[in-house]
Amino acid sequence: MQGQEEARVKESGQEGVKENKMGVMPVGRLLFSMSFPIMISMLVQALYNVVDSMFVARVNENALTALSMAFPVQNLMIAVSVGLGVGLNAVLSRALGAKDEEGVRRTATCGILLEIIGSALFMVAGLFVVRPFFEAQTDITQIVEYGVQYTTIVMVGSLGSFMQIVFERLLQSTGRTMFTMVSQAVGAIINIILDPIMIFGYFGMPAMGVAGAALATIIGQWVAAALGLYMNIFHNPEISISMKGFRPHGPTLRRILGIGIPSVVMQSIGSVMTFAMNQILIAFSSTAVAVFGVYFKLQSFIFMPVFGLNNGTVPIVAYNFGARRAERMIKTIRYSIASAIVIMVVGMLIFQAVPDRLLLLFDASEEMLRIGVPALRLISLSFPLAGFGIGCGAVFQALGYSVYSMIISLVRQLFVLIPCAFLIGRLSGNVTAVWWAFVVAEGFSLVLSAIYLRRVNRHVIRTI
Repeated sequence: MQGQEEARVKESGQEGVKENKMGVMPVGRLLFSMSFPIMISMLVQALYNVVDSMFVARVNENALTALSMAFPVQNLMIAVSVGLGVGLNAVLSRALGAKDEEGVRRTATCGILLEIIGSALFMVAGLFVVRPFFEAQTDITQIVEYGVQYTTIVMVGSLGSFMQIVFERLLQSTGRTMFTMVSQAVGAIINIILDPIMIFGYFGMPAMGVAGAALATIIGQWVAAALGLYMNIFHNPEISISMKGFRPHGPTLRRILGIGIPSVVMQSIGSVMTFAMNQILIAFSSTAVAVFGVYFKLQSFIFMPVFGLNNGTVPIVAYNFGARRAERMIKTIRYSIASAIVIMVVGMLIFQAVPDRLLLLFDASEEMLRIGVPALRLISLSFPLAGFGIGCGAVFQALGYSVYSMIISLVRQLFVLIPCAFLIGRLSGNVTAVWWAFVVAEGFSLVLSAIYLRRVNRHVIRTI
């Protein structure tokens, strides 16, 4: 198969030079070249999230708990920006595969407009809803104040995060994932450097505590966004970014939203799940909530590379769908899902082997270790199951079936995980037993993912 792909490049002559690499490069090498830079950049992103919490944990455990309670809001912002980016990525890659230059230009500008609107909504919400959000979760004054400081700054300064995402998606759509790695890495490194300076007040800076962590975060995001804009203007010739004379194009906006909204809903469900889990866990103790927040930071080291693999998979599948090349689509899907499962198995083994050492990165108390060690071991049993589901999600998004991913996420997190966790907690009275709900939920997710993948294969891929 690889020889056939290379022969196609040679036979195409001058035409092959003009063809985007997503249509001609051998699939295994293409998936690796597309995904690896994104995986590295997402690992760096995960690193700065962990470092952020590590520094905040040194303020006190209430500060760490506040960030855990802020996670649903941050996750919602990520859900909207990344979800819109998924829609942009899929529509743009199809236009590129179909050689529709006007469609490419129009899609890029419409995608930028949607991200700006999304950011504006969060900026306004950051001024009015943050305090009621935290007061609804706890009556511990210090946790509320820490949470309000951190979350307000992150929401009001969210435009940098939204612009960072959209410029990275434009680069990913044309296969220039190395540039996305650079922009994300620079933003994350700036955040890591600024965290201790702004939290603890080094080099003449005032000690700002959790507010300093929030400011470090948004500064890193704005720098990454500026780099992304520069790279698109000067190093991404297939896409022209210009708002001059731009008018919103209804059909293009609908196509982006048609794919993006289910993805937004799917990822937003995670915010609802986290909020509900925090309410279940705080009935046991605030330390249980802190453990759950630490788990999310740690698991990002495992999940982020898989999401990076997905981000490399979506434009390849979408491009070859637009170019009507079913064989390349199938091979990409197989490689992607197999790789996702392998990564997740490795992650599970790490969580099984050294959960106590992972928790001690966050100055874990004896109580946090008592709750956290079994939590990490039990939840990680679900990782290989999740790998299959996440791999299938990339296929659904690329082919315009994001609604399948939305349904799977809805069933897993709201219809199975939360009720299961609540019932286990009530019946057992033991916080350790609650973590089994994650394994049960991922089992349901695997079955649904397999059913939908078979349906897409039969009705879409085999018809090409």
